[in-house]
Amino acid sequence: MSTERERPVGIDELLDRARSGLDRLSPREAFAEAAGGALVVDIRYAALRERDGLIPGALVVERNELEWRLDPLGSHRAAEATGHGLRVVVVCNEGYASSLAAVSLRQLGLYRATDLIGGFQAWRAEGLPVTRPAG
Repeated sequence: MSTERERPVGIDELLDRARSGLDRLSPREAFAEAAGGALVVDIRYAALRERDGLIPGALVVERNELEWRLDPLGSHRAAEATGHGLRVVVVCNEGYASSLAAVSLRQLGLYRATDLIGGFQAWRAEGLPVTRPAG
C-alpha cells in the first residue's frame, strides 16, 4: 500500500478531463436533440433564470439537486428521469459547471449525458428560443 498521495488536480485539469469524455453539443445541436426528444436540464440558479429567461421545455433543476432528480433509480427522481439511456443535455450559464455535472450524471449510469458548449449564454447568442420566466 502506497503512502504517497496523488498529485492534486486543479480545476482547469479536472474540467479538461471531464470534457474529454463528453460529446459536447453546440447550441444548434442541442436544439436539434431537444426537438428529437433529448431532455434539456437547466442547472442555473434562480437569479440567472429570472434575469435571462428560460429554454422552452427545459427541466429546471438546481445544481445541488441534480443527481437526486435525474437518477432513474432514486427515490426523489423527476418524472422525466425515465432510464439510464435517456439523452440529457445539461445547461449552465456559460458551459463550465455543466461539464462537471454531466460527468456526475454519467457516473450514475446516465451514459448519454452531455452538456451545452457555452451554456445558456451561447444558446441565447445563437438566437435560439428563450422565454421569460412566469411571475
